[in-house]
Amino acid sequence: MSEPGKKQKIKPQTLRGFRDFLPDQMMAREQLIDIARSVYRSYGFAPIDTPALEYAEVLLGKGGEESDKQVFRFTDQGERDVAMRFDLTVPLARFAAQYVQELGIPFRRYHIAPVWRGERPARGRFREFMQCDFDTIGTLSNSADIETLFVINDLLEKIGIERFTIRVNNRKVLNGLLEKCGLQEHAVSILRSLDKLDKIGRDAVQAEMQEKAGIPAEGAARVLDMAQLKGKPSDVLSALDGMLAGSATGELGLANLRELFTSVDRCGWPEGRVILDVAIARGLDYYTGTIYETILGDLPEIGSVCSGGRYDNLAELFTSQQLPGVGASLGLDRMLAALEELGRTKKATTPAPVLVTMFESGRVADYLQMGRMLRMAGIGAEVYPEAKNIGKQMKYADRRGFRLCLIAGENEFAAGQWQIKDLTRGTQISVATLEVAAEISKILLAQE
Repeated sequence: MSEPGKKQKIKPQTLRGFRDFLPDQMMAREQLIDIARSVYRSYGFAPIDTPALEYAEVLLGKGGEESDKQVFRFTDQGERDVAMRFDLTVPLARFAAQYVQELGIPFRRYHIAPVWRGERPARGRFREFMQCDFDTIGTLSNSADIETLFVINDLLEKIGIERFTIRVNNRKVLNGLLEKCGLQEHAVSILRSLDKLDKIGRDAVQAEMQEKAGIPAEGAARVLDMAQLKGKPSDVLSALDGMLAGSATGELGLANLRELFTSVDRCGWPEGRVILDVAIARGLDYYTGTIYETILGDLPEIGSVCSGGRYDNLAELFTSQQLPGVGASLGLDRMLAALEELGRTKKATTPAPVLVTMFESGRVADYLQMGRMLRMAGIGAEVYPEAKNIGKQMKYADRRGFRLCLIAGENEFAAGQWQIKDLTRGTQISVATLEVAAEISKILLAQE
């Protein structure tokens, strides 16, 4: 029991599926966000933001039954039925419908923000996570779909991933076959089951289609025969021609895919970088055209790190104006988990490369002046706040991940010099005070 009048301590802990981020983790996250932002902006995508909370009716029923089950929903102050966004695409549909007259179309946006899903936490999967979305709104042109693929490729390359595969498909291909088989009314259930093919295998998926969708074994087999087509994109497309002949929907999907792979061939990307995988369906109900999943060559088991697709009808509940869209999202947390597992993240807890150590307590102004001089030269610098033993300051520098230390005592001040200690190489040189910034710039450039 606690003592009378003394408050009981609250155990410091986070909710399951939620996380705190220490400085080294946040630095890795921010670096990835900066890369995504730079790639998106290079294609002309503009930043937006939307509230974490939406009216429940805005979000519910847009991503399917499974998504609805995962939505964090509650009554706001006993009055409003509200929910926390489970992705950034549905809020975008509301946003575009609300501001289309101001924005004009086509409109390109990127949105980097957290989303929430009440799903079971697992490896690389959390209840609160960051998405880095980019979308083009207001055009049906297949060029927007193809350029979405280009953005995904550039994004992975800029992150430094050398081996990855972008799997593409088109919902029109899948829907075209369902039309020919007379299974359109079961499309949602069939596509959800098909999306599990890699996880549970053909027999289990076929059984699920028959049980949940109530379709005959022959129909399920035809869908799975198409989904399991493998080979070069040209070979798969040729096989699909016969399967989809006579279906206007399916033939349009094939035409879009052919144009996409023609563009890919002209890019000179590595062979196998983009493959046609008829099995991917993406679990969300709102996709209508091209869909994308990105798999890491060295860590395929972690799942897709950048996914998306075309959605032409998502805004129809908010406006009578047609606002088709296409885009994708970098799964920031999943990508970071992959980079950490691959040993591709740097362990540093400071964004500044230089530590200005402090020896003489009467020289505070000189140390602060050096820190300011470096920052004015565009070099991040932290000044140690008090005069302490050099060993303690070096230990601090090593723990925080500084690359360089500046050292000056009375002898250096008398000579108008500073010692630059390279913590990466273990070397040390003396440099005149006015040349410190230029010399540090050279050293840091050589370390890149």
